[in-house]
Amino acid sequence: MTWPPFLLYALLAGTAIAAAVGLVGYFVVLRAQVFTGDALSHVAFTGALAALALGIDQRIGLFAATIGVGVVLGVLGDRGRADDVVIGSVFAWILGLGVFFLSLYTSRRSATNGTASVDVLFGSLFGLSLSRAVTSALIAALIVTGMIAIARPLLFASIDGAVAAARGIPVRLLGYGFLALVGAAAAEASQAVGALLLLGLLAAPAGTAQRLTTRPYPALFLSAGLAVATVWAGLLFSYLLPVLSPSFAILAVAAGGYLLTLLITRHRPPVEAR
Repeated sequence: MTWPPFLLYALLAGTAIAAAVGLVGYFVVLRAQVFTGDALSHVAFTGALAALALGIDQRIGLFAATIGVGVVLGVLGDRGRADDVVIGSVFAWILGLGVFFLSLYTSRRSATNGTASVDVLFGSLFGLSLSRAVTSALIAALIVTGMIAIARPLLFASIDGAVAAARGIPVRLLGYGFLALVGAAAAEASQAVGALLLLGLLAAPAGTAQRLTTRPYPALFLSAGLAVATVWAGLLFSYLLPVLSPSFAILAVAAGGYLLTLLITRHRPPVEAR
């Protein structure tokens, strides 16, 4: 059976993005920063629309906004762990800014690229060219490399920040770096499932992994593996059933997997950072 090029491109980019998001998502859940991921999903939308309104590549706006706001949340929050008040304040301001850029883009640029804002919201894996798929895979590989490099000290800092700081680990700086990687992963995931739905891909595989094992490193790599399997399954379902969009199929698989795991392991609480 010969697979069409658009599906191969989607699998290439989707696999790399899922691996990166799975690794980042594990620590997002472990560090109780899921709300941060939700905020960055809206930041991704605002950043992309700002770039489109200015007539530049939307990926520039995506990465600049998500990485920048991720670091700002770390600076404003305590020890690089942004709190709910900080996130809520930034969240409200970003949403207002997003409405402004949406209005500006709709009035000035929509005639030239009417589907761009929809792609930002809901993803466009099946619409990737080979060059964009390769670029996405390379960026995701950099995120994976960064996460593997900081995984050990970040795990220590996530479980017991005070002891980690006493042992000489730069907990605050590590928190900033991690939030920058969360921002980059959010920008990447926006291309797979869209800004509105990326929280599901960020949290569901990681939550499932933590339900299946309490051992940190197996859970970390299981989270990445589950994210990749989720994207593969979602793309396959969408290809076989064209009525299903890729983003919906991916998130349906992710949510279904977490729900099934939750039912099986409902009497065993997941590991949490203190």
